[in-house]
Amino acid sequence: MDLKLKGSRVLVTGASKGIGRACVEILAQEGCRVLGASRSITGPDTRAADLSQRGVAEDLAAWAGDLDVLVNNAGAIPGGDLQRVDEETWRRAWDLKVFGYINLTRAVYARMKARRRGVIINILGNAGERLNPAYIAGSTANAGLMAFTRTLGGASHADGIRVVGINPGPVATDRLISLYKQMAQAKLGDASRYEELFKEMSFGRPATAAEIASAVAFLASERSAYTSGCILSIDGGLAARWS
Repeated sequence: MDLKLKGSRVLVTGASKGIGRACVEILAQEGCRVLGASRSITGPDTRAADLSQRGVAEDLAAWAGDLDVLVNNAGAIPGGDLQRVDEETWRRAWDLKVFGYINLTRAVYARMKARRRGVIINILGNAGERLNPAYIAGSTANAGLMAFTRTLGGASHADGIRVVGINPGPVATDRLISLYKQMAQAKLGDASRYEELFKEMSFGRPATAAEIASAVAFLASERSAYTSGCILSIDGGLAARWS
């Protein structure tokens, strides 16, 4: 299927690993000119940027120029319940993921509006649907960003812009593999047996980063030109089972 993305100018944040890196690779395969940003990244068409810092989003948007697609992906929020996550930790995590998304969207949206076209895709997380008190800062952040995505995407058609979100469930990133190796060591006495713990997941495995990135490419394309103000859950049905 030709997604007709060839020549599109795309910015992906959190581009150095995991879902962000997969987005860079798959969008490049579709013929996009892909720009990448993260707090530590090197290479052509990349820029080191800590979006938790004020003014960085605006500088990054200016560097990226006129974009056809923005993929907001930067940010990882630590686990913990209300008593374990102190104010400093909570604010630091939200400065990157919540305000980083909002500020970069604001800066890029203005340029897209002037051209009356563009797509903004927010990578969120299914903790915004499967609310988890042991991940309270993340659940609250993702739920808020879901509302942000729907609110903006419900009106952005007037400016020729689409805004959509993706809620991944467990994804086989380095971070998840490391966590499951620790769990396997604790439960099974052998970190190398971590894949045995996947049996409780849908289809007996986590999603791949490429599966999430492929959905990003589709949502960015003309094949999905009437999609805005909604969230696509890619979690093997976890949120449906939870409800």
